[in-house]
Amino acid sequence: MNTTSPADAPVVREPLHAPVAHVIRGGVVEGIHYGSVVVLGADGEVLFQLGDIEAAFYPRSALKPVQAVAMVRAGLPFDGDLLSLAAASHSGEESHLAGVLRMLEPAGLTEGDLRNVPDMPLDPAVRDVWVREGRPPSRLAQNCSGKHAAMLCTARLNGWSLDDYLDPAHPLQQAIAETVEELTGQRVARVTVDGCGAPLFSVSLHGLARAAARIVSAAPGTPEARVAAAMREHAEMASGSARDVAALMRAVPGLLAKDGYEGVQVAALPDGRAIAVKIADGAGRARVPVSAAALARAGVDPALLTAFAGEALLGGGKPVGSVRPVRALDAAASATAA
Repeated sequence: MNTTSPADAPVVREPLHAPVAHVIRGGVVEGIHYGSVVVLGADGEVLFQLGDIEAAFYPRSALKPVQAVAMVRAGLPFDGDLLSLAAASHSGEESHLAGVLRMLEPAGLTEGDLRNVPDMPLDPAVRDVWVREGRPPSRLAQNCSGKHAAMLCTARLNGWSLDDYLDPAHPLQQAIAETVEELTGQRVARVTVDGCGAPLFSVSLHGLARAAARIVSAAPGTPEARVAAAMREHAEMASGSARDVAALMRAVPGLLAKDGYEGVQVAALPDGRAIAVKIADGAGRARVPVSAAALARAGVDPALLTAFAGEALLGGGKPVGSVRPVRALDAAASATAA
């Protein structure tokens, strides 16, 4: 465990985002997505940055691998698909729901013990099936149920209270906060409530990238290495069979990747190279191509990233444009590839 004291908390301010992607239709820039990007080398140095990588922000679900590390440190015994699910923003597929029940049942827990917000499945196709079948929102189907099940199991193993496991003062959440500060290398700036009801810790984009790098480069057998292995080997459990994050982990050998609501993406390679992205307006259509360009800037072969170049813009049902990373990010990636 790293015993170095974390640095001061990032400054809470309006982030100084910069253009990171252009919406191009028929050769004309129709729109601009603002955001911030950081690329770290294997030595932890900043290789590339765009926008504001030091302002406090909320990583949302991109912080789940860090939360999972904290729970494994606290005794959570899961590995493989269940540990991947503990760090997941899952799609609500039947394998995800069954996995959450597999987590809960040995601990004598049920869906009724979960304190996340009832919701429909995250994946649109799965959600449509639920609607057609008349199935109501449930805590099990909500995309954070794996994390909440893991939190409950960790609390039970340690003899901690269950009803208030989401209280920031609860021993579980205190342990998670300590791990967030250790792995990001900075103190938490603010604590609020995430969409699922769990505490959410504000760090910087730079700190988020550092945390991912430390997780993937940790020694075998450590909690960090166990989380990284589980997510990489069971990418569909960490997201979903049709999700871009799972596809990205399948496409790039050894890559650990996690998305977060409001346009957040973090990814890291086994040698510690890492990227983190925040799209200011939360647009997923910009998150994917910007993240791919950042990974190319980190040295990933662009040929592995062609499927993540961005969705086409349609006119009359035919492609007439696309969402492209700005020239500064694209040029950096091209230079690295060359």
